[in-house]
Amino acid sequence: MRIDIITVIPQMIEGFFNCSIMQRVQKKGLAEIHLHNLHDYAKDKYRRVDDYPYGGFAGMVMMCEPVDKCISQLLDERKYDEVIFVTPDGEQFNQAIANDLSLKKNLIILCGHFKGIDFRIREHLITREISVGDFVLTGGELAAASIADAVVRLIPGAISDEQSALSDSFQDNLLAAPVYTRPSDYKGWKVPDILLSGHEAKIKEWEMEQSLCRTKKLRPDLLK
Repeated sequence: MRIDIITVIPQMIEGFFNCSIMQRVQKKGLAEIHLHNLHDYAKDKYRRVDDYPYGGFAGMVMMCEPVDKCISQLLDERKYDEVIFVTPDGEQFNQAIANDLSLKKNLIILCGHFKGIDFRIREHLITREISVGDFVLTGGELAAASIADAVVRLIPGAISDEQSALSDSFQDNLLAAPVYTRPSDYKGWKVPDILLSGHEAKIKEWEMEQSLCRTKKLRPDLLK
């Protein structure tokens, strides 16, 4: 898999992709992450990528030309399954979308910034718009990094125990059951006896009951 992230501030997330699972998958050759500085596609000497909005609205808007140049160059080099724009008014990102995107070969993720992006880019170049929540960030970099992380960790071989990913919260629209480790008794706080029983079927039954209970209590909307 290859993910190209277009950003105004690449240094904001460079370190993220050089750590932990994101670093390992790249070293293994399972994924490529490429950051593109949008300022490199600006036409003036000041490398400006934003301008005042028409209509007298407040704030600054990312211009068409630098974004178009960057995306068009990438599209000339290879075929992309999706050109994603991360924006608060996009579809809500969830595990199902992460699963779907993990099956793709090449993705572009465009990070918004300033007041937003010239809407013509969204009309003509973007194939999917994704939000990580009903809130506004300074830019789309953290959202893009979150999406990339959620997607890449699902690639076979990305994590040592693939069964672990299958039992994550939201994989089956339920929250994960509680987990415990040694010691079994810490300051009188004890691990549930069932988890120490070695009875696999009963443990699975307990796990499902706990998942349902936690989902009903914390995220009842998932059960709809």
